[in-house]
Amino acid sequence: MAEAAPPPEVGRAGAPPDKAAIRDAATVILWRTGAEGPEVLMGTRGAGAAFMPNKVVFPGGAVDPADAHVPLAGLPGATCLRRLADAPRAGVALTPEALLAAAIREVWEETGLLLGSPGAWEPPHPDWHAFAATGHRPQASAFRFVFRAVTPPGRPRRFDARFFLVPAAAVVGCADDFSRAAEELSHLHWVPLARVRAHDLPFITEVVLGEIAPLLAAGGAAQADGVPLVTNDDPVSSVVRLR
Repeated sequence: MAEAAPPPEVGRAGAPPDKAAIRDAATVILWRTGAEGPEVLMGTRGAGAAFMPNKVVFPGGAVDPADAHVPLAGLPGATCLRRLADAPRAGVALTPEALLAAAIREVWEETGLLLGSPGAWEPPHPDWHAFAATGHRPQASAFRFVFRAVTPPGRPRRFDARFFLVPAAAVVGCADDFSRAAEELSHLHWVPLARVRAHDLPFITEVVLGEIAPLLAAGGAAQADGVPLVTNDDPVSSVVRLR
C-alpha cells in the first residue's frame, strides 16, 4: 500500500489533525485456478513499512487525487458500481471510477501486471506515464467488488479499503511476470487458497479470504448476497451488507 502521509483533516470538535486520518484505498485479489485449486496473488510488505510490516497481503493502496481523472476503457456491471457508491463517508467526494483506477494503478506499481485494453491516452499524472507508455488504457470490466473495511482507530495508518476480485485472465501478458514491479512488495507469488493461512496474514485479510472462498470454489461465478462493510467504529465494530 502507498506510504504517503494522509492529507490534513480537522478532528472532532476542532481538535488538531489526526495523523491517522482515514484515506480511501483499493485492494485487488487477483485469482486463478492452479494445480491445487484456486490461488491468489500475494506479496510481503517490508519490515520498515509503517502499515502492516512483514505481513503477506494483496496488492493495493491509497487513492491518489489524479486517479479521479483517469479515463477507464471499461467498467464493472451496474450492481458493482452501485455498491461502490453506497455508504459514502461524510464530507468525502469519491467516485467508483477513482477507486477502480487506483486499484489498477496499485496492481501495476506493486506487481508490474497490466490490467488494460489497447488504446492511447493522455495520463493526468506522472504516476500513470509508464502505464500509458505500454499502449493500454486502464480496464476494469472484470472487477468485482467483494469487501470493504475501515482500519480500526489507533493504527499508524487508517484506510477505508475496497477489495476487488479480478481473474488472472484479465491481465495483459503473462500473469507470472513480475519484472516490472516496484519494491513495495517482495516475494510476489501465487498462493493456493488451501495453504494461504500458513502465511503471516493481517486479520482482515483472513476475514476477506473467508468471504471469497465460496466464490472461488464456484469458479468465481457465484453471486454474493451483498458486500460486507466492516466499519470498525469506535467504541464497537459493526458489519453491514451493501446490497
